[in-house]
Amino acid sequence: MLRNSKVWLVRNALSGSNSEAALAALVEALHAAGAELRRIVAFPDEPAPTPDALRAAGVDVVAVFTGDGSIHAVVTGLYGWEGLVMVLPGGTMNLLSGRLHGDADALEIIARTAAGKARRHRPTLIRSRHGDALTGVLAGPGAAWNGVREAIREPDVASVVASVTDAIGVSTSGASVVCRDPARGREDGYTALMLTPGDDGFTLDGYYAASLADYARQGIALLRRNFRDGPHDELGAFADVVLACPQGEPMELLIDGEPLRAGAEERFTLARCAVDLLATAHG
Repeated sequence: MLRNSKVWLVRNALSGSNSEAALAALVEALHAAGAELRRIVAFPDEPAPTPDALRAAGVDVVAVFTGDGSIHAVVTGLYGWEGLVMVLPGGTMNLLSGRLHGDADALEIIARTAAGKARRHRPTLIRSRHGDALTGVLAGPGAAWNGVREAIREPDVASVVASVTDAIGVSTSGASVVCRDPARGREDGYTALMLTPGDDGFTLDGYYAASLADYARQGIALLRRNFRDGPHDELGAFADVVLACPQGEPMELLIDGEPLRAGAEERFTLARCAVDLLATAHG
C-alpha cells in the first residue's frame, strides 16, 4: 500500500508526540517503505487536504501524524475521497490509532504496512447533528475536565491546579445528563456520559461524582490521561440513543476531544467512516 504510492504527510507540531526527531524518523521510514513523499502539510497553520486537491496532485495516501482532534478534522474532511488515510499516533492519547493499530508506534505501523500486514477499513463512528466522532463523545459538565488534560501539556503547576479547581466547580454546578431513550442509568443523571464506538455498536458509560472523593478520583483518572478509569456505570451498547439535560439547559459536548455547546437534547447514532483508513491490528 506504500510502495510507489504518492503520499502527503499531515503533521501538527503542537501535538503530544510530534517532535522534530520523531518527524525525521517517520519521513525516513516512509522513504524506506518505497513511498514517494510529495508534501508535508503543517496543520493547522496550513489547511487540511481536500479531496479535490488530492485528486489534482494524484495522491494515493494521506498519512496523518497528529493528535485525535486534528485527525478528526483531516479524516472527516476527506469523506468521499477514493484514496487511503494512514492514521499515525502523533498526539497524547492516540485513541483512533489504538483502534486501528493497537499500541504500535508510527514506525511499527509503517513497517507492518510495508510487510503487507495492512488492510483498508471503514470503522464505526458516532454521528450527531454536530458532526461525527471517530473516537468518542463525552456529554455533560464533566467535559470541563478536558481543560485539565490541556493544562498538563504545559509544565505549569499553577495552571493545572487552576484547571482542576475550575473543573470541580463546573462539574458540581453544571446540568447533569441522562440517557433518555432508551432510559438507562441513574434518574438524576451523570456528570458525564461517554459514548465510545465499537464494531457492533457504541458503549455508553456514565461517570458520576457523588462526593468530593469521587471528584478527586475522577481528576486522578484524567491526569493519568484516561477518563475511562474514573468511577462509572456501564450502561450497555447501542446503535441509537437520545441524551438530555433534564433541566433544559444546553449540553456540553466533547466530540473527539473538541468542545462545543449543544442543545438540551441530542441524538447519537452508529455510522461508518466515509473514507478508507489503513488498519494493521488483527481483526
